[in-house]
Amino acid sequence: MTEIRTVCVYCGSGPGTNPRFIESASALGRIFAENGIRLVYGGGSVGMMGAVARAVLDHGGNVTGIIPDFLVKKEVMMPLKDLIVTPDMHERKRLMFEHSDAFVALPGGVGTLEELVEQLTWKQLGRHAKPVLLADIDGFWEPLIALLKHMQETQFIRPGLSIDVLRAERVEDILPRLRDAAARIAKEDTEIAPEIAKRL
Repeated sequence: MTEIRTVCVYCGSGPGTNPRFIESASALGRIFAENGIRLVYGGGSVGMMGAVARAVLDHGGNVTGIIPDFLVKKEVMMPLKDLIVTPDMHERKRLMFEHSDAFVALPGGVGTLEELVEQLTWKQLGRHAKPVLLADIDGFWEPLIALLKHMQETQFIRPGLSIDVLRAERVEDILPRLRDAAARIAKEDTEIAPEIAKRL
């Protein structure tokens, strides 16, 4: 894999307390649009999710929203040409994986953390090698980074099973770091084997 064409962004459906969070989401969306990167995300129109998607669209970019049907009635959806409604969360996450060349976690809550950690787990177990990046805006992900280090020190993350996660404190660094990482990955390493995908 030598090219990043689509990036899945995990982030909160709320704005958070720090104005820099929304500013960063909007800046990332603009950067994606200007570089011809399609955004893949959860389909919402509010909070961080809405900010990143709206910025992509406002700057002429392309967005794919993927949402399970039970959330359609609960969330305020972004009016998108490319909106995929899935029967459940498992199908949603599988399609997000298949539609994306890389993953970025902006600040968010439990849902954002769950989606991020699942990708890290799949990567740790050798199920894929797509780049995964923490957008560590104003140190948001520092507690998680500290926890991962603690897990290594206590050998619950054992030698040979390291967590391969990128990190960027500035939005401007996100796409270059994803591209650098992708350039070093063989295409076959980015794909989940069909028999594995069926079980996820």
